Amino acid sequence: MRLAVPLILATLSLLAIHAADRSDIVVADFEGDTYAEGWKTTGTAFGKGPAKGTLPGQMPVTGFLGKGLVNSFLGGDSATGTLTSPEFKIERAFLNFLIGGGKQPGQTCINLLVGGKVVRTATGPNDRPGGTERLDWHTWDVAEFEGKAAAIQIVNEATGGWGHINIDQITQSDKKKQTEPARRTFVVDLAYLHLPVKTGGPLRRIKILDGKETVREFDIELDLDGKPDHWAFADLSAFQGKILTVETTLPADSKALDALQLAAAVPDPLKLYQEKHRPLFHFTSRFGWLNDPNGLVFQDGEWHLFYQHNPFGVNWGNMHWGHAVSPDLVHWKELGIGLYPKQYGDWAFSGSAVVDTGNTSVWGKDGKPLVLAYTSTGRGECIAFSTDKGRTWTEYDKNPVVKHSGRDPKLVWYEKGKHWVMAVYDEFQGKQWIAFHTSPDLKTWTFASRIEGFYECPDLFELPIEGDSKRATKWVLYAADGKYLTGDFDGKAFLPDVKEKKQLWYGRFYAAQTFDNAPKDKTGKPRRVQIGWGNGIVFPGMPFNQQMTVPVDLRLVSDQDGPRMTALPVVEMTSLRNGKPVNTRPSKDGLKTYGPQTIADNLDTFDAEIQVDVGNGSGFTLELRGTKLTYDAAKGTLTCKDVTSTVRLREGKLDLRILADRGSIEVFADGGRVAMSVAAIPDEKSRRLALIPQTSDITIHQAAVYPMKSSWVK
Repeated sequence: MRLAVPLILATLSLLAIHAADRSDIVVADFEGDTYAEGWKTTGTAFGKGPAKGTLPGQMPVTGFLGKGLVNSFLGGDSATGTLTSPEFKIERAFLNFLIGGGKQPGQTCINLLVGGKVVRTATGPNDRPGGTERLDWHTWDVAEFEGKAAAIQIVNEATGGWGHINIDQITQSDKKKQTEPARRTFVVDLAYLHLPVKTGGPLRRIKILDGKETVREFDIELDLDGKPDHWAFADLSAFQGKILTVETTLPADSKALDALQLAAAVPDPLKLYQEKHRPLFHFTSRFGWLNDPNGLVFQDGEWHLFYQHNPFGVNWGNMHWGHAVSPDLVHWKELGIGLYPKQYGDWAFSGSAVVDTGNTSVWGKDGKPLVLAYTSTGRGECIAFSTDKGRTWTEYDKNPVVKHSGRDPKLVWYEKGKHWVMAVYDEFQGKQWIAFHTSPDLKTWTFASRIEGFYECPDLFELPIEGDSKRATKWVLYAADGKYLTGDFDGKAFLPDVKEKKQLWYGRFYAAQTFDNAPKDKTGKPRRVQIGWGNGIVFPGMPFNQQMTVPVDLRLVSDQDGPRMTALPVVEMTSLRNGKPVNTRPSKDGLKTYGPQTIADNLDTFDAEIQVDVGNGSGFTLELRGTKLTYDAAKGTLTCKDVTSTVRLREGKLDLRILADRGSIEVFADGGRVAMSVAAIPDEKSRRLALIPQTSDITIHQAAVYPMKSSWVK
């Protein structure tokens, strides 16, 4: 018997070594255009083959491997059905798979069948509004079934919210992949917690706790391999001296939390704003995603730009309000998070800000408080105020002030009626509206009216009609797409001049907002300054994503079809012009072109003013660092890449203002009646600005090109 014990131990050791050496067996990876041979479907939810990621109408699906996955959202959450594998032999101790979608046991689930009976089952994590479509690892211990025949059954028998299931990469293994709770505790003695990011990796939910209280919670593509693409950061300066705990779920053998670092500064401060594709004069966040500009307001010499922001990744999510300030609309300094969500899932969506100059709210102790309104996704339209120039905010204790189906409140002071107006996107009776509510004090709101046909992010303001001898004014109303109506507003209802909207901006432009309380210009005229989101302007490989459009001054001018809005870059932009222009100097009568004419070369970013006399020619093309801008005289259209607008000539001439940055080109034509925003990273092989006439009857009257300096303030 004494000899038997060592023999048994040796045998067990050999078996353990053998198990560790056994390679994984892939049951299904769902990379084909159709399901593998033997897989059978019922119903319509699973289609004829794997999905290639996110399906129409679905939130972004992440965390799957390769290009394909099982996704039963085909046709939406009303579809049902099953997907069943052929039988396979269980040959390993564990069955690992990626899972996401609805948490509805027996209805949105994956089952393991042995002998035709369900012996293991799992669901997705979501059973309420919000949530995320990410997939994560789940593991079944199947050692007891080793050597037996089994099958996988994926079920979607639920309809309604989260009535679908996502599955990928079903693998037999002797190693468990399911994530497990992981924690790390530390004393906050420095301001910033650095977080390693692997862009495109599976999302991890991070909680930062002060004792049992969750003080920060967000999703992040946390690097698990010690090879981060970028570093995000959480500002913990409000918790100095406290003991905090970081909590998440990780694979059992992961050391990812060990990579977290406390630091006195944000990551790579010396490289900040120096990145290869960093725009020089368009606002981008130092790290992470941005979209809608929010809370645009001027107070005490500062232009405040708040914006929708994911501080922890380059994709949409974790909606906070970022915050930056500028003395001149050009040089921006980021101040960190302006508005935190109340809790995970109750995100801080878009809104606006005003200066309560009359202290109607009675929140200003020694001055004029800043007041903002925003959509809390879990509560409704909420109000907050600041008495320290927007650095910190206090929520109104009776939030929400308006509860409805909608979002994106815009606050306006209506001087004639001495009351506040909230213009807010409203979904009512199955239609899309802007609703108007009124308030004497920014606290108590009363519904006033609605106007149909607008979607998301409204703005409302009054402008004088330039050149009108009667000094007439009109109100302007638009929503996220920027198409606008002019009309009259009595403080409660908007009466449009005509039914058909007009268009100013084309291309990469969305959810624009104008500044409240803007100071007058040097001539004493009131200003209406606008900034939009350059949606879809991306920066490959960078730690930031998306940009704002350049700030523009809006005006109303008389036109043949009534008042028309114009937009031109604010005059402050000229302060970034770097020295004298590089330009073609035409004679008094202009420069006649008979072929391609290089105006400037070796360009990075630039601001150009160009006037071309089309004459009897058929049009021309401007080559802008590899991007073509073409005027077609026969059609009267101006086209830059995939963006086209009708443009009117003035006395046969076309005036253009062109701003080219590292990720975009903006074109202003016909005195600002047409504005274009186009995604365009410079071509490394072509850095010139050249005019190419389609016929010889083209004359350049002006072509001044100014290289641009950086606008960033660290």
